[in-house]
Amino acid sequence: MESLKKNKEFKRVYNNGKSHATRNLVIYYLKSEDLENNRYGLSVSKRIGNAVVRNKLKRRLREVIRDFEKKYNFDKSYDIIFIARNPVVDLDYRGIKRDVKKLYKKANLIK
Repeated sequence: MESLKKNKEFKRVYNNGKSHATRNLVIYYLKSEDLENNRYGLSVSKRIGNAVVRNKLKRRLREVIRDFEKKYNFDKSYDIIFIARNPVVDLDYRGIKRDVKKLYKKANLIK
């Protein structure tokens, strides 16, 4: 799983990409023709919780994303950013997976 690292990469997706949201997560995505694989960025604010809570959430999100990459055959060459909203702290792994799937479907990344 490749990741977005630089601020300018995040800004490009925020400014030019499309977005969809659920109560717990927001997805921004932008098609990039020069990519071979999808690149992901995860944004978890300090308002979500302390470092332990934020890192646990990011680990779960990464695992859900890896699972979807294996399970579904969807377009490669997207820059995708997931932003966590505060209620996500109450979700377990299955709840996060359900929200990510909803967002992928809203974005037409999976069928």
